[in-house]
Formats: sequence, structure tokens, C-alpha cells
Amino acid sequence: MKAVAEIQIIPIGSGVSVRKEVQRAHAILEDSGLNAQLHSYGTNVEGDLEDILRAVQRIHETLHAEGTVRLSTFLKIGTRTDKEPSLAGKLF
Repeated sequence: MKAVAEIQIIPIGSGVSVRKEVQRAHAILEDSGLNAQLHSYGTNVEGDLEDILRAVQRIHETLHAEGTVRLSTFLKIGTRTDKEPSLAGKLF
């Protein structure tokens, strides 16, 4: 099932700047093969729903393994049955 999603992952307890963790999370999304578009407070993605959820899990596992103690994730997912959802389709 194709989906579009907005993902916001917030590292907690990593200090004032979380740039390193955000860059790492975004790199994982890009490596997953998803169409990922970073914006100021999250990342928009499109792809298979299973791949999106797997990528979020991989981000959590990776950031925790690399020392981030807490993560808070906000995930909005959109799916449709009448046509294939896309990020470009959400703009018009």
C-alpha cells in the first residue's frame, strides 16, 4: 500500500543542538529508498507504508545504538484507495 507521511523525530537529552541526530535520521530515510523531503520541523516521505514504518523503526534502533537515550516521534500517515498518494499531489 502506497502512503505519504510526515515524520518528526525529536531526540531528548542530547543537549541544545540535535543537528547530528536529525542529519543521521534523514540519512536513514534517504538510504531506505523513500522519496524524502526535509523541512524545518520534520521530513515528508512517500513510498510503501511498510517501508515507511520500517524506516522509522530503523531510525529508533540506530539512534539508540549510537547513544541517544530518548526519542519522541510524531508520525502522520496518509493512504488512499481511489488513487496513489504522492507528495506532489498534496501540493495542488
